[in-house]
Amino acid sequence: MSKAESYDDLIFQLGDLARDRLAGKPGCPRTMDRVYRAEAALVARRDELAALEQQMNDEDAAWQAYLAQYEADRAGQWEIVKKWKKAVDAVEGQTKTLRKTLTHRRADLRYTQDAMKKLEKKHADLELTTQDESRLAVSRENLKKNRIQGMRLAREVEELERQVGLVLTPRPGQPGAPGILAHKRMLELEDEMTARKEALDQAMAEIDQAIAEKDTEVRAAEDYLDQALFLLGEDVYAQRIQDAQLAPFYPRLDRAP
Repeated sequence: MSKAESYDDLIFQLGDLARDRLAGKPGCPRTMDRVYRAEAALVARRDELAALEQQMNDEDAAWQAYLAQYEADRAGQWEIVKKWKKAVDAVEGQTKTLRKTLTHRRADLRYTQDAMKKLEKKHADLELTTQDESRLAVSRENLKKNRIQGMRLAREVEELERQVGLVLTPRPGQPGAPGILAHKRMLELEDEMTARKEALDQAMAEIDQAIAEKDTEVRAAEDYLDQALFLLGEDVYAQRIQDAQLAPFYPRLDRAP
């Protein structure tokens, strides 16, 4: 025994077919306008989602191109370093501790800068939502402390960079100068690569979040279109609009549970 056709399924099928059969024709139900708007909204959301996905692909392609250039540049500098390895080893011994400290301080500075952005947003929201001067004063004091801490860290990073730069700058006539300069360039390339990777990770995380949100919007737009088609189907059924392909649905709907 075949399963009885449900009213909802038939109404949706009728609305979907009516979209193609009645669009732009005289006597078209007014509910068709809702379908047009739903379709336009869905197309817009899908285009926005596609643009975000393309942006992610572009970011990844740019990173891969940069990495290839980075490896090529680094390999070229390494060939020079190998020719003057003893001189480079001596300099590297002097900069190892400084570089380690510099890496930690740079991380501290990034963390402080990120925290500052969050505090600034939190304070701006607080100014809009409260008149409590004591809470605002505490928030301003926290901003001030973090700003001072960030300035101190920035100066410390600059000083460490200056010290490393001095060690990696050969004196006039210093033996192994080409190797030392090549080593310096390799370190600069590594620092640039690290900074760009962190920026890429942040950008990709933001794009990924935007894609997730846009995907939710697409699903909502799809649901809205389904609802619009359902309402169109009900409208067509109520009017029993005469059409060779729509008419067979009416007796089936009459029998549907």
